[in-house]
Amino acid sequence: MSIIVYKIVPATVWQDARERGEFKGASIDLTDGFIHLSTAAQAVETAARYFAGQEGLLLIAIDGGKLGDRLVFEASRDSALFPHLYASLDFNAVLWEKPLPVGFDGAHVFPELFA
Repeated sequence: MSIIVYKIVPATVWQDARERGEFKGASIDLTDGFIHLSTAAQAVETAARYFAGQEGLLLIAIDGGKLGDRLVFEASRDSALFPHLYASLDFNAVLWEKPLPVGFDGAHVFPELFA
């Protein structure tokens, strides 16, 4: 069984990528040279740290096994290993895309995630 990794992205950026047929990443990804991803255990904190209160986001679930050796786990926040994709995201690896709304408490409301 392969790991599922997640990408939090503004819906407008994702829609533009869908129309172009290629997702090269959001602005931070383009700056850093890889697409930042999270595991299920990391996604909620990633949303809180980098997308606090931001509306119009999507949560994208990706089959990490379909990314091959382009998916690399590297030390990042608190020395935890985070998944980074050193390539454009192949839409064939996308399992689903769901809205990531902001709840009444200001935190994002996540669907059920799978590790």
